[in-house]
Amino acid sequence: MTESYPTIAHRWYDQVWNQLRREAIADLLSADAVLHEGDDHLRGPEGFYPFYDRILATFSDMRIKVEQTVCEGDLICARWRVTMTHTGDGLGLPPTNKRCHITGMAILRVADGKLVEGWQNWDMLGLMQQIQEAPKAATYIAAV
Repeated sequence: MTESYPTIAHRWYDQVWNQLRREAIADLLSADAVLHEGDDHLRGPEGFYPFYDRILATFSDMRIKVEQTVCEGDLICARWRVTMTHTGDGLGLPPTNKRCHITGMAILRVADGKLVEGWQNWDMLGLMQQIQEAPKAATYIAAV
């Protein structure tokens, strides 16, 4: 493991998402990288830009905090928390202007100082519950 691996993960979240530096995507993401985002497989910066633009058009005031990183070999696992405001219709829902707080995790593979592959999961159910005021999962469990 290279000492800079955790730094790359922190730079990705800070520069790309917190500072909104779109140009940092090409600086930190390999041209042939594959990012697994649910069923989508985004390839390189060009494949990532539409996802990035859609998220920024859907949420404003985004602030991501990397809470922990664990590294093994060429992999980084990053646990993060984000706070943002739902101000756009990129989820297929009209903006609610609600402040949302969710968590997520990413596993990132690094080579030659750049991200070359990534798998990310985030609490989409928790996000939708905050936006739509859906009942919490515990409510369903208690009713069974």
